[in-house]
Amino acid sequence: MPYAVIEGIKTHYEVRGDGPPLLLLAPVGSNDSISRRWADRVWRGFRPLDALVSDFRVIVYDRRETGATGGCIEPLTWALCARHAKGLLDHLGVERAFLLGGCIGCSVALALAAEFPARCQALLLHWPVGGYHWLNRGRANFARHLAFAREHGLEGVAELARRSGMFWSDPDAGPWSSLLASDRAFAESFVRQDLDQYLKIVAQSRDSLFSDTLPAGATCEQLVAMNVPAFIMPGNDALHTASCAQVLRELMPQAKLSSLKLSQQNATTIEQWVRESTGMQGTAQRGIAA
Repeated sequence: MPYAVIEGIKTHYEVRGDGPPLLLLAPVGSNDSISRRWADRVWRGFRPLDALVSDFRVIVYDRRETGATGGCIEPLTWALCARHAKGLLDHLGVERAFLLGGCIGCSVALALAAEFPARCQALLLHWPVGGYHWLNRGRANFARHLAFAREHGLEGVAELARRSGMFWSDPDAGPWSSLLASDRAFAESFVRQDLDQYLKIVAQSRDSLFSDTLPAGATCEQLVAMNVPAFIMPGNDALHTASCAQVLRELMPQAKLSSLKLSQQNATTIEQWVRESTGMQGTAQRGIAA
């Protein structure tokens, strides 16, 4: 289990296969392992760690504040996530990589392209998040944690996190719940901080990560200026809206929207989409399912 220290954060990562570098950006917000993240339902049966290692140097990691990676108490932003991902590429000596994101991973990919476009060969955005329900869900999660922390204090937060460890599924535990559950030293430091200052940091994180109904990760101004090829496969539910994908297509100068309908998306067609988008179709051509 290799680790790198990136801006003081111990970061869990894995590298598999050879070929052009491809950075995988996980589809969930807080989970407990790399393997579970890439079996997420958002992929509709597609398992990129298994499917892509024959043609790519696949890089996968736990984002800061999630899984086996560390973090620190500071206002969370998509730009911070981008700096963390860029730091991993630096550590591995990778100048440019394809970015394959699902769900929240699309937001990290957009932030990375906005902050460090020269490091991005192309973006592959599967089921990007955004829209009214996404905004409300995210802000409501932070509101629940703020209320819980005010009522139960930091000791109560730490105790709940030890039992839960997942912010997205148990918002009361807060965005640092994964670390509180797995890192005793972090938990001890967490409960000693000033509660009022902590609440301000949580509110700043909420307002940065969930600021409007646009696709999360980059502003309109950044998207319009983003001169990086982008391939987008739309989702079709309340958090991964088709309209969100359309906004990205309309704003990004080099964006191409997949024509696959939801009923056509499966492990085979998603893999073909990845290979066609990157120019790495390989020797086995797979047909589009009807």
